[in-house]
Amino acid sequence: MPQYVIEREIPGAGNLTAEQLKAISQTSCGVLDNLGPQIQWDHSYVTTDKIYCVYNAPNEEMVREHARQGGFPANAISQVANIISPATAERTPA
Repeated sequence: MPQYVIEREIPGAGNLTAEQLKAISQTSCGVLDNLGPQIQWDHSYVTTDKIYCVYNAPNEEMVREHARQGGFPANAISQVANIISPATAERTPA
């Protein structure tokens, strides 16, 4: 299934309290339950003014629908083409 990174511009995101982050997470999970198992939230990174979310979904439109139903911004949605890490440097070319 394709994986997407969603950039959400949320001024002051880094100052959200644990309770606020919990509420956002609960809203997101509620929308995911309504949309069904074809879309899955992997994890998110909270920075000063943005939240970057990683989702698995069949298409970008489903990611946009999740944002619409949840009332979340989705300022940029990018499909993941590949994943690299320090382990990538150790791989032998095929």
